[in-house]
Amino acid sequence: METAQHMLRTGRRGAWHEFAMAGDDLARSLRNIGLAWSLAWHDVVSRYRGSILGPLWITLSMGLMVLGIGFLYSRLLNMPLKEFLPFVALGIVFFGLITQTINEGCDTFVQASSMLSQTALPMFTFVWRTVLRNLVNLGHHLVIVVGVLIWSGLWRESNLPLALAGLVLVVANIAWISLLVSIASARFRDIPQIVASITQFAMFMTPVFWRPQGSLLNHALLKFNPFFHLLDAVRSPMMGGHPDPVSYLVIGLMAVGGWALAFSVFTLTRRRIVHYL
Repeated sequence: METAQHMLRTGRRGAWHEFAMAGDDLARSLRNIGLAWSLAWHDVVSRYRGSILGPLWITLSMGLMVLGIGFLYSRLLNMPLKEFLPFVALGIVFFGLITQTINEGCDTFVQASSMLSQTALPMFTFVWRTVLRNLVNLGHHLVIVVGVLIWSGLWRESNLPLALAGLVLVVANIAWISLLVSIASARFRDIPQIVASITQFAMFMTPVFWRPQGSLLNHALLKFNPFFHLLDAVRSPMMGGHPDPVSYLVIGLMAVGGWALAFSVFTLTRRRIVHYL
């Protein structure tokens, strides 16, 4: 009797039911991943509708940034351009994937508020939409990566399977972070500004523009910097090196623990997200 009254007042059937409903949301979103892809592709195309170059602006702007910073910092740090430019190019492209996905993740549910309130689409669909949209942008940037690797001759030494494995781990991590910040941002609208500040600060604390050497290799700035481990898992293999095994351990544990945390939070808040919006 007490259980029935509780269900009548709250609409809840217990923790296991909430977990099952969250799992069903995830499963339905994966079965219909094509919808998330269509939404992501539409976001990219609509952003450049009416533009002469279209999405090529993504490649052009990133290419100019890579060249500018590469030439400047190679002179400031007195490093050969052929050695430094690939490091900077890979750093900017893949660090941009990480931070841009996280930053845009803050608006995942806010931007989809009208669709969430009027349809029964799985909420995870919009998380995949954010991730896939940034992977499309990465596809444009890979033109720069390939060009730089060929120009520098590093393409002969690149370990692409290992780099692809690192990219999979990176995507697994930025997906759960995107889910977590999207829930927090739906409830507290100050979160996007906080997240943007953190990612901006992390860019200077992470070796994106500067190469860690000597004592810096074992500095706490790198050992306890998750952005460094995520970036190193992709960049080192593409430059013919091998990431520190610690990096794989860190991002592997991050993926498992992060998804457990994010999914638990989603389970607890799933029914409230639409009301937050």
